Amino acid sequence: MSAALRPRVLRALLWAASLTLPLHPLAAAAGTGCEHRSLGADKLAAAAQTALTVADALERRDAPLALVARVGTDLSAQGLVYSHIGFVVRDHRAGRWTAVHLLNECGSDRSGLYTQGLVNFFADDLVNQDARIVWLEQALAQRLANRLRALPQQSLHQPHYNLIARPGSAAYQNSTAWVLETVGASLNEGVSGAGRGPAYRAAERDGFRPDRVRIPYSKRVLGGLFGSNIAFTDHPVSTRLGGDYPVVTVRAIVEYLVRSGRVQAQQEWRGGYEMERLGAL
Repeated sequence: MSAALRPRVLRALLWAASLTLPLHPLAAAAGTGCEHRSLGADKLAAAAQTALTVADALERRDAPLALVARVGTDLSAQGLVYSHIGFVVRDHRAGRWTAVHLLNECGSDRSGLYTQGLVNFFADDLVNQDARIVWLEQALAQRLANRLRALPQQSLHQPHYNLIARPGSAAYQNSTAWVLETVGASLNEGVSGAGRGPAYRAAERDGFRPDRVRIPYSKRVLGGLFGSNIAFTDHPVSTRLGGDYPVVTVRAIVEYLVRSGRVQAQQEWRGGYEMERLGAL
């Protein structure tokens, strides 16, 4: 990005952040039951720097959309790095680079679809400011951008949230499942059948395979793994007894897109520095 363009992008990011503080959902009321938490100056500055770094990278490529992953929860015990992923759309009505993603509403059993500026996307009380951009093949990226700009039409949103939603579940959804199903719907355009089921099956036919998250039965019961946003009953009894839960993770999404040849490029930052080689997901 040129030195002349960089201040304009920063102003645009800060303007977009002012529009999404508090968060603005695409549908339904957001933040119900949330306690207001102010973000410290250091964390806000770190989020703004990550947002500027990501926006800089996005500006360098002629793409209408990319996927951006962040570390909102420490999943290292499960062998995972990135916990959340969303679409970032160029020239969205909400801003130059706008994150469109699904968020659980305050630990409840509900979710909403949100548009956010990049500053807010990275200011959500994250574990760290590591980030990864995934650029998709041009035709798929354009179809996704068109779909996301038209939301809430054909949103594929199931507001009943489950952190460990079973892939393909009609009763529940989490943030990664919504991303995958939105990709599947864009692959399935022009094919008979619409909705979440056909969208998930389109991704399956294209090569998607869910990850496995290990939650032993003893830990689930004795460890107190209960909450409004977790529904173990979404999975069959055999899975609950065995403890290996199929889940749509950031890793599963990105690895599927790479395998299927739908990724043009990736870029990643860890600890504030760009990675010469991509790290684990």
